[in-house]
Amino acid sequence: MLNPVHLRTLAMVLRTGSFAEAARRLGYTGSAVSQQIAILERQLKTALFERDAHSISATPAAEFIAARSHTAIGALQALEDNISLLMDGVVGRLRLGSFPTASERLVPAALSSFKASHPDIDVQLDEAEPQELMPQLESREIDLAVVYRYNLVPTAWPKTVRTDRVLREDLLVIRAGGGAEQPGEVDLSVLAGETWVSTREGTSGAAVLRHLCRAQGFEPSVSFRSNNYSVTQGLVRAGLGIALVPALGYAPGPGISAARIAGSTAFREILVASSPTAPRSVVDAFIGSFRRSANGFAPDALGVATIS
Repeated sequence: MLNPVHLRTLAMVLRTGSFAEAARRLGYTGSAVSQQIAILERQLKTALFERDAHSISATPAAEFIAARSHTAIGALQALEDNISLLMDGVVGRLRLGSFPTASERLVPAALSSFKASHPDIDVQLDEAEPQELMPQLESREIDLAVVYRYNLVPTAWPKTVRTDRVLREDLLVIRAGGGAEQPGEVDLSVLAGETWVSTREGTSGAAVLRHLCRAQGFEPSVSFRSNNYSVTQGLVRAGLGIALVPALGYAPGPGISAARIAGSTAFREILVASSPTAPRSVVDAFIGSFRRSANGFAPDALGVATIS
């Protein structure tokens, strides 16, 4: 029988792309990770990684095995969690992942509300992007994840993961200048000659910007990139370019304004994703708290609407 510890190590090596980084995250030595992978290779009678002096590359067999083992690892982790909670006398635990903007704007109020009604639940929060959070959710490293998706970017998530839609955001063009100087809506085609500030290449935000601009017959000229919307707004406020941001990423302030895109149907939605093995009562309680936080935030925010 395959050792689940070795399968978990394999999954972490694939996620990090490095034996050394996998060892650091798992609390092992580099040689221990190498030994575990070597044992798996002998058991399976196939190579899991192609190695050279400076890097490793996963074989198709490694990717297949890691993908198929997610559910089993998650179930075993759930068993370990339940036994640990029983032995430690802890009433419950909630491990939450969230992307940075939600962590700043929505999660604090949600966690405050949740802790007020569930003082004996131990809450742990980690921050990452959705493409990192979903594998952690599937393998039960976390119980819940606050994630997002754009309607213009196809997103495939595991079928075993439940999602609850909470918020819908317009995409806003932000520019230097006061709100009184800018219209409530802007025709994207008139911005063809502008310099843009965008998220990093390979992100959903960058893909949406290209999609919308190409639909208007031009390619956006991007000179600055950052996944931090505070940095983006600082660059825009300094007159270095304009940007397209989801509504949650816009913080009104002096020297900057935002406008919706005229005639656009593009949007981003925020969801809470949950593991099928997470305690349902705890999951539902947090989702309720998160909805209350969203309901308190949305009325005063430009371009944000709650989803019932």
